[in-house]
Amino acid sequence: MASQARDSLTRQFEMACKLTAIHLDGLTTEACLWRPAHKGLHVRQLSDGRWRADWPDHERYDLGPPSIAWVSWHLGFWWSMVLDHSFGERTLAREDVMWPGSADGVREWLNRLQAEWRVALEELADDELQSPRRTRWPFEGRPFGDVIAWVNLELTKNAAEIGYARFLHAVSS
Repeated sequence: MASQARDSLTRQFEMACKLTAIHLDGLTTEACLWRPAHKGLHVRQLSDGRWRADWPDHERYDLGPPSIAWVSWHLGFWWSMVLDHSFGERTLAREDVMWPGSADGVREWLNRLQAEWRVALEELADDELQSPRRTRWPFEGRPFGDVIAWVNLELTKNAAEIGYARFLHAVSS
């Protein structure tokens, strides 16, 4: 049964990766930094050249729509966190995760995270899908298969958000 669950989760992951690739292909830095409204979550360049993402104090709709830069940062943020907290040192914090600064940087970053996640899943024993041993972020005490399903869902959601923002950007001028 664990093998069937793994196969299903892997197929979902591969579909989510394909959807993400569609929306990242041809993405420009200009589109990333475009603001779809006068307010919404975005990234800001620090004096040292790094890019820090806004962090909301609530999740209501009156925040406004996020920029593609912010959505791509968010995708890299949660993926970095789940990798570190499930397979790494468990020391990564939100403040440590910066936006890469360009569309090319986003693609490189997300491709690297995708490859790391794929390797981690391939090395995972079937019994670890049911075990909560690796489940430390974004929740605890649940089977690790739930984390894998959550990653698939978040990846799909963030890809769709990037795609929708790209449609808006394409007709904005």
